[in-house]
Amino acid sequence: MLNRVVLVGRLTKDPDLRYTPNGVAVANFTLAVNRPFSNQQGNREADFINCVVWRRPAENLANYMSKGSMVGVDGRVQTRTFEGQDGKTVYVTEIVADSVQFLETKGSSQNKSQGSSGFQPNQNQNQNRPIQNEEDPFKNNGQPIDISDDDLPF
Repeated sequence: MLNRVVLVGRLTKDPDLRYTPNGVAVANFTLAVNRPFSNQQGNREADFINCVVWRRPAENLANYMSKGSMVGVDGRVQTRTFEGQDGKTVYVTEIVADSVQFLETKGSSQNKSQGSSGFQPNQNQNQNRPIQNEEDPFKNNGQPIDISDDDLPF
């Protein structure tokens, strides 16, 4: 059996980060994912897909991404039920994310007109500090660099 979902979309609002009574982080978020076709009026429609992510990736999502940020989600579809305040059973279908990839830096979707762009490292890399562009990696204009063979990893 296979239950695998891969999505790329934009956050419809800032992620909702909470903690369980045991201190486990959980973030709920909704992704707007464009459909690959247009409707009869020629407009692209989107699906709004509820997602949840747990533990450190949940904290990273809430700390580094905000409404409008583009993210990639790899996970599975899960359904659950609970009793609503009116006593009726509520059914929820959502994507439980195993990983969330940040496809742009925080705020870059709003700053594109100012030439801002960037890449957020994936959750397995150190994300305890903000990304800083301390040095331009292209400052040598494509000229050869002085590097020893001993410095190469292969």
